[in-house]
Amino acid sequence: MLASARPAVSLENLRAQFGGPINAPGDAGYDDARAAWNLIADQRPVFVAEPLSAADVACVIAFAREHGLRVAPQGTGHNAQARAGVDESILLNMRRMRGVEIDFEGRSARVEAGALCADLTGPASELGLAALAGSSPDVGLVGYTLGGGIGWLARAFGLCCNSVLSFDVVTGDGEQLHVDAEHHPELFWALRGGTGSPAVITHMELRLIAVPELVAGAMLWPWERASEVLHAWRAWTLDAPETATTSARILQVPPFPEIPEVVRGRQFVVIDGAVLGSEAYASEVLAPLRALAPEIDMFAASAPVALSHLHMDPEAPVPGIGDHALLREVTDETIDAMVAVAGHESASPLLAVELRHLGGALARSVDGAGARATIDAPYIYFSVGVPATPGLAAAIPARQAQLRGALAPWTSAGAYLNFAEEPTDVSTAYTPETFRTLQSVKATYDSRDTIHANHQVAPASE
Repeated sequence: MLASARPAVSLENLRAQFGGPINAPGDAGYDDARAAWNLIADQRPVFVAEPLSAADVACVIAFAREHGLRVAPQGTGHNAQARAGVDESILLNMRRMRGVEIDFEGRSARVEAGALCADLTGPASELGLAALAGSSPDVGLVGYTLGGGIGWLARAFGLCCNSVLSFDVVTGDGEQLHVDAEHHPELFWALRGGTGSPAVITHMELRLIAVPELVAGAMLWPWERASEVLHAWRAWTLDAPETATTSARILQVPPFPEIPEVVRGRQFVVIDGAVLGSEAYASEVLAPLRALAPEIDMFAASAPVALSHLHMDPEAPVPGIGDHALLREVTDETIDAMVAVAGHESASPLLAVELRHLGGALARSVDGAGARATIDAPYIYFSVGVPATPGLAAAIPARQAQLRGALAPWTSAGAYLNFAEEPTDVSTAYTPETFRTLQSVKATYDSRDTIHANHQVAPASE
């Protein structure tokens, strides 16, 4: 049977065993179920299965193996474009598995595969705890963690993937396993930052961080001051303590009615982030930035849940075209090059161009770390545009290519897969030895290459 064929009779058998909805082309729910958060992705899978349990996931994988299909897991589809289509795959939409259980005494949380960052960060914050979650509240926790996970506490505590305590998975070979440092340790290592190629995660257990004092927010200046502010931020990062994790952006705020009027439709240079510690301590840390007299200053004592919203990422599906690169350094010349391509005199079509400060704990490997142990580069840049018109759909990639070229003298080799929104040579994200080991783990647990991950690792050949 061809992989693209629709096995109708067998599909009915699967429906009889499966706990959640299954939507095939022509079904009323198919278009909604196949959609990705990034609306650019036009996914047309063989069918969409929405599991309610690990047993449902195992049913779909067994079906796929029987019929020569692949299984493409999806939490939210923020990064769906990286997969380059699912025409010969079953889309496994995990959106009905969003359960979260917090163990306050044990400082940990167990989450289901479809849980969003906001599903955990809100309840944890009420207990004074934080996960090492990212800047968007509606990113899926599992997908974010499989790629590494850079959050607003990253310079102090490192990558989210290395805060994972265990996974429950269904492997590409159809086995249901509990995976941790003592059980299937090679798979535990691979899933922490090494993509989800060998298995579908059904549950994940994360360590939580006690955060008794935290200051978070953003400072905004008119974008005409981008050069001045970005130069000052760059100099400040050279000695910034590891308690502070920040980014600096040139941001063109869309004129959407749900955006507060004070910033709606305006252009800014923005510094946002978080400082672990008291308000008095944070005031000392942030003093050189406040000396620039921001038009808006929203840094204040905050509960950990504020970290999910301070970056002002959109909280509903939108189309987006992103690009990124790791930077081995940011100099005054780097800032000049960035402003020339994306600043107020550039007629840039980009919604945002961001520099994020890394280093600190992100650069230090810890015992027992996963496949993505560190990010060696001290900075990363990311740019994004919203292709609301055909003209923008052409102009955005062209400007991103121009920006990438302008920043090339400072670009480091490699990739950070959570920011790689197009098909990417996954091997460039890892050392050659790490990538070979990931391929070996893939071959052990998914010998037929059934799992169609966003960022794919092919099984090692004999």
